[in-house]
Amino acid sequence: MRHNTQSHNPPAQAIDSQQSNIPGRDWLTLKRLFPYLWEYKWRVMVALLFMIGAKVANVGVPMLLKKLVDTLNAGSQTAQPLQTNLTNSDPSGTFLNQLLAQLHSAFFLVPAALLIAYALLRLSVSAFTELRELVFAKATQGAARRIALETFNHLHGMSLRFHLERQTGGMTRDIERGVKGIESLISYSLYSIIPTFIEVALVLGVMAVQYDAWFAVITVMALVLYIYFTVVVTEWRTQFRRQANEYDSAAHTRAVDSLLNYETVKYFGNEIYESERYDKSLVRLRDVRLKAQRSLSILNTGQQLIIAVALVAILWRATLGVAEQRLSLGDLVMINAFMIQLYIPLNFLGMVYREIKQSLTDLDRMFTLLDRNQEIADAPKALELSLSEEPQVSFENVSFGYEPNREILKNITFTIPRGKTVAVVGPSGAGKSTLARLMFRFYDIQSGSIRINNDDIRALTQSSLRRSIGIVPQDTVLFNDTVYYNIAYGRPSASKAQVEEAAKSARIHDFITSTPKGYETMVGERGLKLSGGEKQRVAIARTLLKNPQILIFDEATSALDSANERAIQAELQTAAQNKTTLVIAHRLSTVVDAHEILVMDSGQIIERGNHQDLLHQGGRYAGMWAVQQSTEHLEVGA
Repeated sequence: MRHNTQSHNPPAQAIDSQQSNIPGRDWLTLKRLFPYLWEYKWRVMVALLFMIGAKVANVGVPMLLKKLVDTLNAGSQTAQPLQTNLTNSDPSGTFLNQLLAQLHSAFFLVPAALLIAYALLRLSVSAFTELRELVFAKATQGAARRIALETFNHLHGMSLRFHLERQTGGMTRDIERGVKGIESLISYSLYSIIPTFIEVALVLGVMAVQYDAWFAVITVMALVLYIYFTVVVTEWRTQFRRQANEYDSAAHTRAVDSLLNYETVKYFGNEIYESERYDKSLVRLRDVRLKAQRSLSILNTGQQLIIAVALVAILWRATLGVAEQRLSLGDLVMINAFMIQLYIPLNFLGMVYREIKQSLTDLDRMFTLLDRNQEIADAPKALELSLSEEPQVSFENVSFGYEPNREILKNITFTIPRGKTVAVVGPSGAGKSTLARLMFRFYDIQSGSIRINNDDIRALTQSSLRRSIGIVPQDTVLFNDTVYYNIAYGRPSASKAQVEEAAKSARIHDFITSTPKGYETMVGERGLKLSGGEKQRVAIARTLLKNPQILIFDEATSALDSANERAIQAELQTAAQNKTTLVIAHRLSTVVDAHEILVMDSGQIIERGNHQDLLHQGGRYAGMWAVQQSTEHLEVGA
């Protein structure tokens, strides 16, 4: 029985969007990320040293270029008058040729050394940059792995209610973008923003010391205006990126949901309807992305205007300095090189800032998932359930509702004695499958208690509780993997022989071996390549392999034909020997041997007793038995 509940709280996606708009939340996200990176503190420190080394070398390149140009310029100016004077004093030219050869050798020795130094500086910039990335890569990937794993484990720890209310496609997209956000955030901040500001500080220092203060003033004014314009416009643009993310998640979720329900779509011929729904999501996504692109054009144009004006102003002052002989030609070259080195990364500042903001938003959404409180959590001093023999299971005055105003179970009390089988029958919606969910503690009850031996299950660890219970569910969902993997999932440490034995007990071994790939046959998404009966037998084999002390059969044979049902029913009865078993069934012929049969209706137990007692009472059970017997006789006659 499925329960599609609606949350009493605002939708999770809306909450996430609201939280992303909280001022200062970006700093909180960075603060939360820092401890994950600081685990690799020595790598962080070494990477910072390499980054500083790369920027010092980068600033040294224009300074060396200036020295090279000035040396060449001075050498050419000295050689020309010397050649004229020596030619007049020595018409034969013998002495002149020897002297010029010596000058030529000395003149080019210095530029050659400068060129080699220039090349080494360029090489050191690349070397330091690559070393920085190499050293810090493990920190980046380690932090991303740990946060993603914590989020994944946290989501597995959330209640069934949480997963019924969330859309899995959008949630997995949030995790995927969050992991990429960590990598982008570190890449853009450590490899772009911080290095750029280090270089700006070094360049301003050089220009303020060696040249007119106006060079530094113009550069600072341009930088401040550039950064202010970039931040303001990017903040305005962020709303479009956030909307684009939400619409992207919605479109992805809709597509995944439709494809997972491929058969249902085909049954009702609703391909066009699904296409139109998906297209509406894509249209919304397209419109908001167009807005984002238009705002990007405004940002890029404004940035280029600021850079162009500042560059013209600085080069104009440098050119005047050369004309007035206050600056050398090398100074002009160095200033121009400095400006190019500064403004090339600044060209990407808008993109970098936008990506950092987006990465922070994506990371915050993943942290928001991580922050969601677990509705079902272990008690502070929860006990490990360890069963050496079959236990007794008791429901004591249990009342429960998926919603506060809709009670599903009403004061339910019964006991499954040690090693016995209790069956629950009744119409759909009576609350039978809810009993199984509560035994697994997918939800906590509103009143009463569920006990295994004398322990309330709320006092036990969830992991030990669920290890002790095995279930064959009414709706079997398989992993998109091999048959072997799906059976072995019941006990991953089991040997191949044990897996095959479980398959034989579930009467599916012969079918598996008859397929071309045998146990390596892929079952498809949610097991869609198998029939309903085949899926159910895989689920039975999986549970038999787990071999727990408590068994739950929730319509375990409902998808099987009569012949297979009778054969497997015998196997299930054998498996249930010396096990504490709860059987939930519509077909009464499968529960006639139960120690006690409970008849439920509207969340209450209206009759109880063994098969013969209930028939003698002539009540609801007797009526259900008569109807099913007459139906079976008609089927046999047909």
